[in-house]
Amino acid sequence: MSTVDEKYTRCPGCLTVFRVTPAQLALRDGQVRCGHCRTVFNGYAQMISLAPLPRESMEPDDLALGPPTVTLRSARALDPVPDSSRAIPEPSFRTDAPDVTRTPKGTIRTITDTDAAQRFTSDKRPRQKTRLERRMWAVAVPVLVALLIGQALFHFRDALAAHWPASKPGLTLFCRAAGCAIRPPRDIAGLAIDASDLQTDPAHKGLLILSATIRNRATIALAYPYLELTLTDSNDQVVVRRALAPSEYASGTAEITNGIPANGELLVKLFVDASATTQAGYRLYLFYP
Repeated sequence: MSTVDEKYTRCPGCLTVFRVTPAQLALRDGQVRCGHCRTVFNGYAQMISLAPLPRESMEPDDLALGPPTVTLRSARALDPVPDSSRAIPEPSFRTDAPDVTRTPKGTIRTITDTDAAQRFTSDKRPRQKTRLERRMWAVAVPVLVALLIGQALFHFRDALAAHWPASKPGLTLFCRAAGCAIRPPRDIAGLAIDASDLQTDPAHKGLLILSATIRNRATIALAYPYLELTLTDSNDQVVVRRALAPSEYASGTAEITNGIPANGELLVKLFVDASATTQAGYRLYLFYP
């Protein structure tokens, strides 16, 4: 078939020329879709002829440019426009789009914007609290606050009673229920040994007499400390060490549970049996266990 007998139509969108047959154009009354730019157009209305024009009918500019150059494609690149009564929207797929999924059978299903919105919003509706839950929270919050306050009172009861004496009666009732007791605070930094001495007892061989003055420099009464007595040899090496509880060094008339009074002092005199050791010096420290 010669070029003159062939039929051609041109896409108005991208100017691509297609070779077509009458049967293809008659399928949808000439309505086709460009396989290159997807423009829908009437193939009859865009029919063109590729027969060369006579030189005498060409303009001077056309003669200078030479014959026209076109992109020619087969009619197989033209898609007939689907029947509108049975038309199904053609899905557009993107490899990087999150709205295309695959079913268990491997087929591709396109999720529309409406489906995506329902998927991300329908399951996240704020759930209203039921009346039972509100009642539970109304009871739980005060209970937790009360437990927190009770725990603070239990751990800091001694300091509270010492710094705020007006709170002592209430703390005493609290300790009756909690099974605790209120004692003087322990603050070793508030105590100091003003003077101490260790002498042999002339009346009893091997017996030592320890004398010391413990001063409370705080403004509140402090608990009786423990005493650590260390006997050393002539090279200041430890010979024996002994920790003494308040009940072992305080006099029988001392009120140990009341502590050492504020800005007060405690005189200590203790007999130590050192008949089984030989010592040349000593060290004395205060501590709380």
